[in-house]
Amino acid sequence: MAEIKYEIIQTLGIISEGNTGWKKELNLISWNGREPKYDLRDWSEDHGKMGKGITFTQSELKALKEILINMTDLK
Repeated sequence: MAEIKYEIIQTLGIISEGNTGWKKELNLISWNGREPKYDLRDWSEDHGKMGKGITFTQSELKALKEILINMTDLK
């Protein structure tokens, strides 16, 4: 399996923290030297290990924002 390289450009927020110290974070990350994307996933305290996650382009994140704003059960 090829090594995955990443650089966390900016931590935008922590959504939750588990009992083990892992945190669910929204970050701006460059994967393998590519253009940075918004990324939501669990991270170990030192960012050395990661869980499964999902990445978003800026337009996808804006679309998700609109969906969340319009979810009446969140108000």
